[in-house]
Amino acid sequence: MDAHPRAVVIVSGGDAISPFTTPTKGCGQGQVAGSTDTGLRQALLAAGHAVFTSPANAGPGVVLEDPGFAGFAEAPHVLPPDMTVNAVGPIDDAGVALAAFLTYLTEHYDVSSVDLIGHSMGGLFSRAAIRELSEAGSGLQIRSLTTLGTPWQGAFAADYANGDLPLAAAGGDRGTETIMTEFKKLKDASSAGAGEQVTRRYLTGPGGWNDQQAGVLDGIPVTLIGGDYFQLEGGDGLAWPHDGLVTLRSALALDVPHAVLPIRRIQAFPDVHSIYFAHQFDLPWETGLTWDPAVVSLVLEALSPA
Repeated sequence: MDAHPRAVVIVSGGDAISPFTTPTKGCGQGQVAGSTDTGLRQALLAAGHAVFTSPANAGPGVVLEDPGFAGFAEAPHVLPPDMTVNAVGPIDDAGVALAAFLTYLTEHYDVSSVDLIGHSMGGLFSRAAIRELSEAGSGLQIRSLTTLGTPWQGAFAADYANGDLPLAAAGGDRGTETIMTEFKKLKDASSAGAGEQVTRRYLTGPGGWNDQQAGVLDGIPVTLIGGDYFQLEGGDGLAWPHDGLVTLRSALALDVPHAVLPIRRIQAFPDVHSIYFAHQFDLPWETGLTWDPAVVSLVLEALSPA
């Protein structure tokens, strides 16, 4: 296998089904790296980066295919469950699996330095993995972390699903109301931890998950990118503006203390959370955070020097 001393690893978010791909091999059918990662992966490869995508499944087990929207088949590699993020499970469990995957890259691809790019809950999974690697005494260098639409302070739809935000916070906007009620159905039907943990209640406040991560990101530059396509003048700040799932305030971690996030750069784009939301609202895929060329340009800047 080719050696890649410095690599970029894209980490998908909650409820994701994503394949393990390498800089030279993608899926044989459909989106070569799944709905979230393909656009970003292709752009980073074109810019000369060695890009891997980490495997994730909407439940325990291995990743073979995703027959759903913008899915894939014929994954080039299938890794065992202990290296595959359960994208509907607890954040810390995902961190253990992702750390095992990153260790696999060090052992099989000679990766010694990595830039992590986390979409949605993938940013939280990445933070959990960084802690796991540090506690294990790993020699892998984490050069940077970039988060795209990550719910650093929770997702408003999850707050509603867990009874912490009223439907009235949608301000009468039918699209936002639908997002909130559909997320609750999904959480009630399939969540094994993620649906409860991607909330303001779990992540923020004294003793919350964020506070428990103090020191984990010391010395690691973090670029935070959020979308604010959906806006409502005078809307409830706990729900507006948002990208379809995460408020801009949460994506930019505006209330996360310096002790948790000491080196940060923030940027907003008029985007939706993913191409799934773009599809639902009849928008171009380029309005999805991981498919927007303007977002890609900022990600490339965050990865400099090459």
